[in-house]
Amino acid sequence: MTAPQPIQLRIDKVSKTFGETRVLEDISIAIPKGAFVALLGPSGCGKSTLLKLIAGLEAPSGGNIELAGEALNGVPAHRRDIGVVFQSYALFPHMTVNQNVRFGLDMRDMPKADAKLRVEEALELVKLGGYGDRMPSELSGGQQQRVAIARSLAIRPRLLLLDEPLSNLDAVLRKSVRVDIRELHDRVGATTVMVTHDQEEAMSMADSVAVMSGGRILQFAAPEEIYERPATSFVGSFVGSPAANLLKLHPRSGGGWRFGEIAWNPEASVEARLQLARRFEILVGLRPEQLSIVAVDAPGAIPAEVRSAEYLGGHRLVHLDIGGQRASVALQGRAPETGSVVGLLPDPGSVMLFDANGGARVGDA
Repeated sequence: MTAPQPIQLRIDKVSKTFGETRVLEDISIAIPKGAFVALLGPSGCGKSTLLKLIAGLEAPSGGNIELAGEALNGVPAHRRDIGVVFQSYALFPHMTVNQNVRFGLDMRDMPKADAKLRVEEALELVKLGGYGDRMPSELSGGQQQRVAIARSLAIRPRLLLLDEPLSNLDAVLRKSVRVDIRELHDRVGATTVMVTHDQEEAMSMADSVAVMSGGRILQFAAPEEIYERPATSFVGSFVGSPAANLLKLHPRSGGGWRFGEIAWNPEASVEARLQLARRFEILVGLRPEQLSIVAVDAPGAIPAEVRSAEYLGGHRLVHLDIGGQRASVALQGRAPETGSVVGLLPDPGSVMLFDANGGARVGDA
C-alpha cells in the first residue's frame, strides 16, 4: 500500500474582503505533494481570488496559507517559489522562446550555462525542443501555452498555479492541450492547482476537484465522487454534461409523490430513501444519461410530455415537460414524437435527493 504524500499546500480558514464585499469565506483545504487539484466554479465564485492569495498577488483578510510547512502570510510573491501560468500566457512578444523561458532564471541570477540547460530541459518537457529561437508570434495558441508552462517549470517551483489555462484556445485545441498538460503533470509530478469554470476540464484533468460557489468550497473530492455523490444540489447541477435535471417533488396526501400534478410511484429503493428524507419539498436530481424512455405505465416511470429534441451526433437530447418542470434525457436512436406522453425511468442508484430549501444532500442512511 502506497504511503500518503505529505501536505504541500495547506489553506486554513482563509477569507478575503474587498471593502464591504466578502469574496472568500472560511476556505480550508489541504493538497498533498504531487497532486493535481482543480478549483471549479462559475464566474464570481472566488476561485481566481483564491489563486491570487496563494501566489502572493493579494493578501488574505484572515486565515493562513502554508506551502511545504512554511507560512506564506507576508512572504512576497517572488520569494514563494511558485510558478504561475496566466490565462493570457503573458509571454514577452519581443523575446524569443528561449528568452521567455529563461526570464525567471535570469531574475534569480542563475549562471548562464546552468540556465541554458534548465531552459532546454523545460522545453523538452513540454515537447517544444528546437523551438527556442522562434518568436511567440510564430507559434500557435497551444504552443504559446506550453511555452508559458515551460517558463514556470524552469524555476522548479514548489507549486504550479494554472489560471484558466485553456480558455483562449478553440474547442478542438482545448481538448488536445488538456491531455498534454495532464501527461506533463504525470511526468514532472509538480503539485498543481488549476482554476477553471469548465467542469469537463476539471473532471478530466484533476485528481481532486474543489467546487466553489459564493466564496465557499462546497465539496472537495475525487471527480468520481463529485459526479456520483454531490454534496449539494448546486454541485449536482453544475457538474455533469448535459446538466442534471433538478425537479421539485412533493408528497401526496394519499401516499406516493408528485411533480406538480404528475403522480410518481418510485422504485422501492428510491421510495425508501424518500421516506428517510421525507419533508414537504425535495429536489430530485436525475442525470440525462442515466434515464430511459419507457412506456408511460411502466413501474417506477415518471410520466412526461415530449417537447423537442436536439441531434448532437452521438446521441439526441430529448426535452420533456414533467408537471410544468423541464427535464432532458440523453437518448440513442430516434426521439419520440413531439407531444407524445412517455415514461421517464431513472436508474435507481443514480437518483440524487436534496433538501429543496438549503440544497444539502438528503436521503442517505
